[in-house]
Amino acid sequence: MLLTKPSCECCDRDLAPDSTEARICSFECTWCAACAEHCLGGVCPNCGGSMVPRPPRAADRLADHPASTERVHQPGLHRGD
Repeated sequence: MLLTKPSCECCDRDLAPDSTEARICSFECTWCAACAEHCLGGVCPNCGGSMVPRPPRAADRLADHPASTERVHQPGLHRGD
């Protein structure tokens, strides 16, 4: 089961469990679509992997399988930094 982190690691934007704007890599680093595309060029700076849309967690599953509340914020992360 995915952690479903609550925010973008680059800009700290909130990303709800059902957000279609969330992107993840194979290590579940989490980014908003804008940062993934414009700041990071579609490549995770932590693992070098590609980013894909994060599957949304169905609202009726959140009670038994809540999304993570742990925010990871790495300000200044940009491709080439």
